[in-house]
Amino acid sequence: MSTDMPNEETWLSTLESADIPVLKRTLRDVGRLDQEAEEPDVNGVVGILEQDPLMTIILLRYLQRRRRDSQQNDVIQVSQALMMLGMRTFFTQVMHGLISTEDRLKGNLTALTGMLHSVKRATRAAFYARDWSIRLKDLAFDTIRMTALMHNFAEILLWVHAPQQMLRIQHIQQQDHARRTRDVQHEVLGFKISDLQLELAKRWNLPQLLIQFMERDYTYQRRMRIVVLAINLARHSENGWNDAALPDDYKEIGELLHMSPDDVMVMVQGDQVSTGHVGTV
Repeated sequence: MSTDMPNEETWLSTLESADIPVLKRTLRDVGRLDQEAEEPDVNGVVGILEQDPLMTIILLRYLQRRRRDSQQNDVIQVSQALMMLGMRTFFTQVMHGLISTEDRLKGNLTALTGMLHSVKRATRAAFYARDWSIRLKDLAFDTIRMTALMHNFAEILLWVHAPQQMLRIQHIQQQDHARRTRDVQHEVLGFKISDLQLELAKRWNLPQLLIQFMERDYTYQRRMRIVVLAINLARHSENGWNDAALPDDYKEIGELLHMSPDDVMVMVQGDQVSTGHVGTV
């Protein structure tokens, strides 16, 4: 690790005030809805935003910064945030001046690909988390989904703001699959990305449920387990359905859903085939 490399506090200060870019498709699709309809459909906007972790962070951060003293409960669902702000405020204030991740990483296709893979992994984890929550008849399925969607937002941000370091991490892990991710991150960055993310979430006053998950607070034990298993499956399946870690994932998911590991394997691989839009970038 270079001695002159920015430390965690430097990155926190940078990211805390940095502009957050969003996916190019988000700007395109939201802009089209705004132009085509006098009163854009809220559900249509929600469907677009919920496929973009960074856009979700922007929306929740904006809402938290303008939180009223009378607001007692955190808002983590996109639909609730839009209703509280109002669609005009969303279009004129939240969306104003946003730029795309593709423009920010223009000329660095490798870093852009790495960032898009991180987004894809997050959206896939969110899909699994929502599906399993519904199977378990948990009425907080949308909240659980959003927690999974935002679980790696700092990693996505670092692909934008520190592409060379993230490419170095990727290279080391590709050369040595046995290396633990957190150890490689500490070697290259000087800290774990999860630690950076937790502190950033606190500084932005993001919803407490999200912070509790990052702190591994098991107050909501089953819900935390859903999110963790969804993230694990999304990460391991990214390497292909022959990844050595998947049998253990199937076993743990089966224990959660009261299914056999073989049935879980058929279910999740079938989900991937039948929902071709899941995790697309």
